[in-house]
Amino acid sequence: QAQLAESGGGLVQAGGSLKLSCAASARTLRFAVVGWFRQAPGKEREFVGAIRWVDGNIKYEDSVKGRFTISRDGATNTVYLQMNSLKPEDTAVYYCASGLQSAISPVSTRAYSYWGQGTQVTVSS
Repeated sequence: QAQLAESGGGLVQAGGSLKLSCAASARTLRFAVVGWFRQAPGKEREFVGAIRWVDGNIKYEDSVKGRFTISRDGATNTVYLQMNSLKPEDTAVYYCASGLQSAISPVSTRAYSYWGQGTQVTVSS
């Protein structure tokens, strides 16, 4: 059973930064795509970015390009989401998820089988 655990959320002022972590088991990541999603109150869960573990290929949602950076640490089996220049509209619960590589686009929640519990990010104006 895959286990994912996010951490690093919090309250930050607009323009500030936060770094989220997603810790997973090595077995979970071996053939995986790890995605970051977020969900604001009353809205659907939306794609933020994803990394393919085997080669580090990364995809970002347009609104976060240039502000958010996904990285990985093979030694600790951790995926990070560095968020800079945060805006109030970035406020949401952020989730990491993993799934086997498949024909399903990593933008879709259907590409992922396992989800973390989420971590709250609040950006004040």
